[in-house]
Amino acid sequence: MTPHEVPRHALVFGASGLVGRHLVLTLAEAGANVTAAVRTTTSGEWVQQWVRERGLTRSISTTIVDFDAPEIVAGGPSAFPFITEIHNCAGSYRFGMTAQEARSANVGIVEKLIDFAGDLPKLQRVVHVSGYRVGGQDPATVPWPDEHRAAVYKELGGYEASKVESDAIFQALALERGVPWTIVNPSSVIGDSVTGESDQHIGLATTIEQVWDGTAAALPAGKSTFLPVVTVDYLATFMAAAAVDPAAAGKAYWVLDDATPPLADLLTHVGRHLGAKVPRLRMPVGVIKRLPQRITKADPETLGFLSADRYPTESAVELADRHGIHTPGVLVSLDRWADHLAAHRFGAAKADDRRFVDAGGVRTFELGVPGSSRVILPGLPVNADTWAEVASGIGARAVDLPGLGLSGGTGVQDWEQWLPAVLGDEPTDLIGHSIGAAAAVLAADGFPEQIRSLTLIAPFFLQGPAGVPAGLKPFVRTYLRRTGPVRLSRRLTGSEASAAALESSVGDLKRRSAKRVAEHLARAGSKQWRAELREALGRFSGPVRIITGSGDPLAPGAVEQLESLPNVELISVPGAGHHPQLTHGDALVDLLTGDLVKESVAWTGRPGF
Repeated sequence: MTPHEVPRHALVFGASGLVGRHLVLTLAEAGANVTAAVRTTTSGEWVQQWVRERGLTRSISTTIVDFDAPEIVAGGPSAFPFITEIHNCAGSYRFGMTAQEARSANVGIVEKLIDFAGDLPKLQRVVHVSGYRVGGQDPATVPWPDEHRAAVYKELGGYEASKVESDAIFQALALERGVPWTIVNPSSVIGDSVTGESDQHIGLATTIEQVWDGTAAALPAGKSTFLPVVTVDYLATFMAAAAVDPAAAGKAYWVLDDATPPLADLLTHVGRHLGAKVPRLRMPVGVIKRLPQRITKADPETLGFLSADRYPTESAVELADRHGIHTPGVLVSLDRWADHLAAHRFGAAKADDRRFVDAGGVRTFELGVPGSSRVILPGLPVNADTWAEVASGIGARAVDLPGLGLSGGTGVQDWEQWLPAVLGDEPTDLIGHSIGAAAAVLAADGFPEQIRSLTLIAPFFLQGPAGVPAGLKPFVRTYLRRTGPVRLSRRLTGSEASAAALESSVGDLKRRSAKRVAEHLARAGSKQWRAELREALGRFSGPVRIITGSGDPLAPGAVEQLESLPNVELISVPGAGHHPQLTHGDALVDLLTGDLVKESVAWTGRPGF
């Protein structure tokens, strides 16, 4: 019976991991029946949801795997007579494991998988994920003598040594049992080439995070250090093709992008893309390897990847060409991956609804519902993250202003081009907080046809004196860079209760935005600018809602004049201060849900209120 006469049914171990779930999606999209082997029912449900959210309309099956049980899947091989291919993406990618932990996680899995595969009647291929630094082991060396094993684990560390050993054992056992096999040796796996999506924050991602947050003191010197990458979607497509390619049986393929820049150039490129301050210091790899971990901030096991080695990729390129698999542009893929990592704060922010967009030429961070006509512009010194729950509650998107939070740009001078791009083409319900209220008013004044309603929360220009003298900007900047979440929470709300919600804002202030915040605070103290904003608000004829906390009221003169205007609704939140999103989020959601009570009427603004 030929492969074409057997319905394709793939069993994917490690299906909930980064590579595994992309492979499940790729196989199913190619028409294969897929069973995802996962460790828990919850993981299986999550994988099914994940592939549905990415457009898969056909169903996949799941099964529970337990590599510590006598039968790794319920019923053993007899329960899976229909399987034609196995993909082994299971294992542990983690540094710092003991030799025993690493062997159990990686070597033990291979041994049990081959035992299982050898009794499958329709099996045509097992595809095993090894690694570009560990592939190509000699199966004739199996079993390893105890002395050799101890030496390898001591030299390489638990993770890499276990992958070396499992590569050799996989081949030896597959040959012994007559199991047809293919090995893929991927390099560092980065995010999807289109979306950048990845939840793997180890290895190269850790180094990029250090560049991003300013903790990297130096970059590896020279042009020879080569840490190649491959996008996860390319790898998944390659594996799906290799599993049914007759010429791939019994072969190992090094799957990586030879066009990956040298490591120092890669980190420089990504750092500049993220708007980070890239270290100027270049340090020879030999020196890095001799320095203590407290200085390098690198796990010792990762230092072996700092190498000038190149890899035999010719056969992988040939297979990809045969199947029409095109290599995505590496720099664009790196940029998209870095954007995804930064938007999710390198794993600290788990929600999916986070992204960078281009708005008027400014690299802009937003969270919430993409394309929502409800837009929140946050205030100072916080970021869009502090508005995430409110945005979710009202179906909005919160957008960091230029130069603030995670957004690029320099500040108010970007608003003229930035604001109409953020608003989009549909009429917008614009919600501005503090300095964001100023941006909202200028948007309503400059592009009234794009604003359906205007909500101003704690608008500083309608309140008592605000801002800081220009001469104090250096002191304010220093304070903001050195403050912590607890201290900032007390400063903004009078309580420590919002410290956790302010951790990301504190991180942004330390990383890059303290200077811009200080500049915006100084501008907020300008009497002329405050007057201009009041006049601009007076020219807007649409419905306006102004929300303040009872502890942070409007100036008495402003209240008197605003109450006389038919299109303005004044709301006070009992017990709230200048940052109600931190202390009274549920109340804000209730207030912001639905349309404004008052309808738009034509009126003439009164300058000076």
